[in-house]
Formats: sequence, structure tokens, C-alpha cells
Amino acid sequence: MGLRIALFGQAPFGRDCLDRLREDGHEIVGVFVPPNEGRPDPLASRAEELGLTLVRRRYFRRRTGEAIPAAVETYRELEAELNVLAFVTVFLPREIVDAPKHRSICFHPSLLPRYRGGAAINWQIILGERESGVSVFVPDEGVDTGPVLVQKGGIEIEPTDTTGSLYFRKLYPLGVEAVVEAVRTIEGETTRPVPQDESRATHQGLVDDTVARLDLTRPAEELDRLIRGCDPQPGAFLRIRGEPVRLYDALLEPAHDAEPGTVGCVDERGIVLALQGASVRVGRVRGDSGKEPAQEFAKRTGLEAGERIESG
Repeated sequence: MGLRIALFGQAPFGRDCLDRLREDGHEIVGVFVPPNEGRPDPLASRAEELGLTLVRRRYFRRRTGEAIPAAVETYRELEAELNVLAFVTVFLPREIVDAPKHRSICFHPSLLPRYRGGAAINWQIILGERESGVSVFVPDEGVDTGPVLVQKGGIEIEPTDTTGSLYFRKLYPLGVEAVVEAVRTIEGETTRPVPQDESRATHQGLVDDTVARLDLTRPAEELDRLIRGCDPQPGAFLRIRGEPVRLYDALLEPAHDAEPGTVGCVDERGIVLALQGASVRVGRVRGDSGKEPAQEFAKRTGLEAGERIESG
């Protein structure tokens, strides 16, 4: 028969969850997305294409935590049996989360209880994890703390993975499968949520420029992970001639016989920078002229081998 589902989300991940849930015979009674900014949101576009009820709303509760009455009223009119939170970046009030017969489920890109928080993928790379996975859990009052319905692991974090490649090539498709599987267990009434083990829990904050600053006194492997963990956002940065320059497409290479922070060479594959114990080759950078190939940046700015670069 299928379930009446209210889908909260955005981006291609939300769109693909929408398509797969409909293929499974579920009725999507409403789609909630953030207000449109810049490019059309893929989930919103698909909902409009299908003629589904589409609600664009940034917030559902006030700073005090109280539910916004208009948001709750709009939601209740849908008479959903389950909420699916697919790529949601705001908190929903309990009046929405707990309202349906089957409550809500939420996707998270880590093996909970490890790496709770809004920058889970970044921190897994920055802190040197070797394996990743995804979780679908039942939200409660905490941040990513509810009991887990479905968990899929065994995803290798390779030495060249960035936050972007780990998500789009590995966790994204696995996450869609996990969401679909979780809804199937709920429909079949075979769901057995498992409480998270708080003794293993970790929570990291967002990755901002305080985190993304590269300190050239740190070991090369640590800086390589930081560059990859901040790629594509916010971009780990150094200072070249006093100006911040963000680094992308990093690859560790053998050490250069030079002080950390010295440009080892510039060639068609990018800029090689000497670090503590190894060197890092950077394929792309973002400075005052936007993102560009590193060799083009070097040519444009006159950056040459032997020049010293400062910590961020």
C-alpha cells in the first residue's frame, strides 16, 4: 500500500530519495525545502515537475526552540504517516518530528555514534579515519543522538579522498539505499531501533576558517588530511605574500630538501610545497581571482620555486 511521507531535504540527495520512495509505492504528500537561492534546488524542481505539494521554508522553530505555528499548521494539513529527513540542515520542532504515526527518520553520513554534527564527513578525513559509512536514525532532542534504524559501513576512506569525493562517490549512493531500506522496515513493521552507545560518541563542530588555517609547523600527513577534509568547503588556506590562498586537489609526495613552506617546484601538474616530513602537490587554488589551476595561479602571480609561503 505504501506510506504517506513528508520529505524534508534538498539537493540531488533529496531528489534521489524522492524518486526511490515513489518507485517503492509511497505517496509523497509534501516536500519541504529551503527558500530558493541562486540555482534551482534539484529536489524542489523534481517536486514541481511531479506536481507535489512544495513548501519553501527556512525555519520551523524560533531561537527559543518554540515551534512556529504557521509551519506546524502547514505540515499537519498533509496528514503524513512518516517524515523522511534527507539532507536537512535545520532543526524541526517536536510538534513535527513526533507527529506522524511512524514519527521521523533522518540520514547522517557517519557510523553513529561517531562523528555527530554538521561536518561529519570533513572531520572523518581530517582526523584520519580509514572507514566510513552511513546511518539512518530516529531523531530525538539531541544532535544526531536518536536510536539507529539502519547502518551501512565498510566504506574505505582512501588517502586521496576529499570531503567531496567521499560524499558524492561513496556515501551519497549508500545513503539513498539506507533511507529506502529504513522506510521498508517501517512499512513492514520489522523496525528495531538500536540505542546509540554513548561511551563511543564523538561530536565535532563545524569546519570554519579557524579549523581550515594551515600551520606549517605541523606534520605533512596532518596538513594533507586538513586540505582534503576542507575540499571543497571551506578550503584550507595558507598566505602567499600576505593574502589567503585556499588549496585543493592535494597529493602527498616525497620530501623536498627545503624548509617547510618553501615552493619546491611549479609544473603542469600544480605547485609542490615542502612540509614537515613530506611534500604536498596542490592541483588547484582559490585566491583573489577565484578557483583556478595551481600552475596558472603561479604563472599569473609570478610564484616560483624557492619562494617561502606563510602559515594561514
